[in-house]
Amino acid sequence: MRRQALGAIGGAGALTLPWIVTYLTGMAHSLSTGTVVLVSGLSVLGASFLLAWGAETAEKDVPRAFAIAVLAVLAVAPEYAVDALYAWNAGIHAGTERGVEAGNLAVANMTGANRILIGIGWAGIALFTVFRSESADDPAVENRSGFLADAVTLDRDIGLEIVFLFLATLWAFLVPLGGGIDILDMAFLVGLYVAYIAVVLKGDVDPDEAHVGVPAYLQRFPRPYRAATVIGLFVYSGLMIFTAVEPFAHGLEQLGQNVGIPSFFMIQWIAPLASESPELIVVVYLVNKARSTAGFNALISSKLNQWTLLIGTLVVVYSIALGQYGALPFDQKQSGEIWLTAAQSFFAISLLVNFEISVREAIVLLVLFLTQVLSEFLLIRGVLELPISDYQLLLVFTGVYIVLGLALFVARRDALGSIVRQSVGTVTDAFSSSADQPRGAD
Repeated sequence: MRRQALGAIGGAGALTLPWIVTYLTGMAHSLSTGTVVLVSGLSVLGASFLLAWGAETAEKDVPRAFAIAVLAVLAVAPEYAVDALYAWNAGIHAGTERGVEAGNLAVANMTGANRILIGIGWAGIALFTVFRSESADDPAVENRSGFLADAVTLDRDIGLEIVFLFLATLWAFLVPLGGGIDILDMAFLVGLYVAYIAVVLKGDVDPDEAHVGVPAYLQRFPRPYRAATVIGLFVYSGLMIFTAVEPFAHGLEQLGQNVGIPSFFMIQWIAPLASESPELIVVVYLVNKARSTAGFNALISSKLNQWTLLIGTLVVVYSIALGQYGALPFDQKQSGEIWLTAAQSFFAISLLVNFEISVREAIVLLVLFLTQVLSEFLLIRGVLELPISDYQLLLVFTGVYIVLGLALFVARRDALGSIVRQSVGTVTDAFSSSADQPRGAD
């Protein structure tokens, strides 16, 4: 384990070295845009791994509340770094064309990251899990007769996350109606996540959850060295992301403009791929070790983080940059992007209410995602001609997701009712047990 763990840490650290050299020597101004994007993107990728390993290692020593809070923030750190950059620029340049564009790019990156997580993450990991089970037994995979009927079963304890994600999704449909991401969105979405954390903290959580790979190795260190290692990973990774994210985002924007692709398309799809890839790679690693249940739970929890904290805190960054409170503005096109992202989430949740996802369901989820992205790209490039605009195309896919989701929710209404009752019971038990605890009790 020692050799593998050190090799993984060394590999992640090596990804950041080209950017360190570039940043410290000031070479970024003399390099091509593509080279800057490459080295800064690799740095964000490597730093994301180091952050995740540091957070998991910290769970052995810090209070559970702190560990969960840190993990929640770190789960969206790379995406939030790019989003915060554009939200900040939108506030600094408010009232100008540059400010409007920055606001749109903030929304584009947020919606892209969320749709990639489901369209590629949920669907791709489900398909890989079933494929992997053919060569190695996986208790989470059920082989069934019928066309593409094999399914991945989920841990029923994830029902609480699904219900909270469902509530956040319903609220997301309302966001464009307010003319921007405002304080009400922040209050509800951030408040929803805080309530979720409160329930988790008061529930029965196993503090000795087993870790694998790098965290398992680092947790064997004596406590002082372990603490120093965790702090070092946090500080180093934070510096890498802080210094690399702006040239990475701006470089992507410039590359898109050079080939005639709008900035928001590059920021929406290419930038999130880099920031989401560490998590997806880690999940693939878990699945490869026949721990697919843990991997899928991590993906669902990450989606909840992004769909609450990531959206809800953008207005804070925007208002700070603006110097006063203000709702983060975006145009009609981004309204369609938010509705489509919410509709995709709505459909994806309808697939999971019975705590499983079959191969054919995963394929539908993946095909719908790829079809929408490819259609929009071809429409923008003028290769595809349709009698509708790109905004109307978003609404069409939104309608498809909603119709499919409603049909599944009706067909699975018993499962939906069961998961809601289970979650209500979990919330009630958590807070009632806290209220019944004697004052001053440990």
